[in-house]
Amino acid sequence: MTADTATMTRADTSDFRSVAAETGEPVGDAFAVHGPDDVAAACAAADAAFDEYRATDREARAQFLERIAEEILGIGDDLIVAAMRESGLPRARLEGERGRTVGQLKLFAGVVRSGAWLGLRIDPALPDRQPLPRPDLRLRMIPLGPVAVFGASNFPLAFSTAGGDTASALAAGCPVVVKGHPAHPQTGALVADAIHRAVAACGLPEGVFSHLVGPGTDLGSALVKDPRIAAVGFTGSRGGGLALVALAQARAVPIPVYAEMSSINPVVLLPAALEARGAALGTAFVGSLTMGAGQFCTNPGLVLAIDGEGLDAFVAAAGDTLVEAEAGTMLTTGIHAAYRQGVETLAGSKGVETIARGKEGNGVTRGQAAFFATTADAFLAEKALGHEVFGASSILVKCRDEAELRRVIEGLEGQLTATLHMDAQDEPIATRLLPVLERRVGRILANGWPTGVEVAHAMVHGGPYPATSDARTTSVGSLAIDRFLRPVSYQNLAQGVLPPELRNDAMGDGVPRLQDGTLSLG
Repeated sequence: MTADTATMTRADTSDFRSVAAETGEPVGDAFAVHGPDDVAAACAAADAAFDEYRATDREARAQFLERIAEEILGIGDDLIVAAMRESGLPRARLEGERGRTVGQLKLFAGVVRSGAWLGLRIDPALPDRQPLPRPDLRLRMIPLGPVAVFGASNFPLAFSTAGGDTASALAAGCPVVVKGHPAHPQTGALVADAIHRAVAACGLPEGVFSHLVGPGTDLGSALVKDPRIAAVGFTGSRGGGLALVALAQARAVPIPVYAEMSSINPVVLLPAALEARGAALGTAFVGSLTMGAGQFCTNPGLVLAIDGEGLDAFVAAAGDTLVEAEAGTMLTTGIHAAYRQGVETLAGSKGVETIARGKEGNGVTRGQAAFFATTADAFLAEKALGHEVFGASSILVKCRDEAELRRVIEGLEGQLTATLHMDAQDEPIATRLLPVLERRVGRILANGWPTGVEVAHAMVHGGPYPATSDARTTSVGSLAIDRFLRPVSYQNLAQGVLPPELRNDAMGDGVPRLQDGTLSLG
């Protein structure tokens, strides 16, 4: 369903315009805003398209995803220019993000072709089994239904209109209704038009994809409440995610909300690594902290280390590097204001010292980087010190020994990532900390920085609450398709009635199956 579908009605909102992140000033023509009637029309169209779309064969669905990728590339430089203006992000970053967007669409095309996502299981009948016979049982995964996707502010391409939630839902066979992020309406409109072109080119029902725009929360609330929506994908703030979870659970028929919300991504500096390269780690840390003005969900907002000379070298190098860091353009004036408030709250907190601040910026959305330090006792006593400040801000917690370091980790909220900087001599302590970290995070990495998420089969971009609303899932990587599927078991159905992939004559089609408890590769 295009933004210009004639059956949609629009509220007159002449003040809703694209805003230049650098200046905070509106640019271009006003965007008409969709209202409750448009939500109902989009959801009705998605529901009407569901059965036809989910019945498409794997090759047709894979080609559809690939066509979306081609159409996005076909927009050319206009897409990058629009995203630069609306997000303040640099060209190189957005060109890379476009590549990631296209890449994850192609990844899911491959996933669809493989058929592994179907989760096929066959337990043949055992009529002579004693004391009771076993019926013929066959299982496959089917799509949930229409999915509502909320665009993210910090990734106007890879986590938005055609981002990972949309790609994985479409791969699963679910029509998608996107609530575009109000911070980048022009970018979203360009991508939405590309998807509409792909829908038409592939001969699919129009309701397979819809794109709704508006500046307030009413549009998103109406979308989650619509009884035809079967699941929600969201990336954003904890407050926004929890509001959607509450709405979904209050429905007559509750639905899952897969919300990626907040994380401070602890970086653990182990003793031998600090002693060998503390200064180098300090410099590299600032590079990760200030990347993209710190507006990554995997930004290193917490550093944990045992006190000592190596840590002193880290702190000195980090401080010297940070004071030279330019203030980055933040995504919106609202995000900038919240960041400034969060930083000032940290600076004024009891037991917190300021290590360094970056350069001040002249623009209305320039975020001045900040690095603080505190003790383990102070951090454990004040839970607010462990809350996310979205931007280039981080706090170092100095621990007396390994036992105190472990207590701090055990006291953390759920996180997306944890990083271990370690040398060979640190392997024993790393081994002891690993089980504790596993209970707190979705991804553990060594000798790197959490900013940057590879789109791959083994990636987990999720974690225990409040990092996400459901720690069993991921929003990045091929496993993301599982969020929008559910199992159906078929007992004693005739071969002609069974779904084709569960029939006896489907064996050998290359799709993996669990056949009577033994894995068959097709």
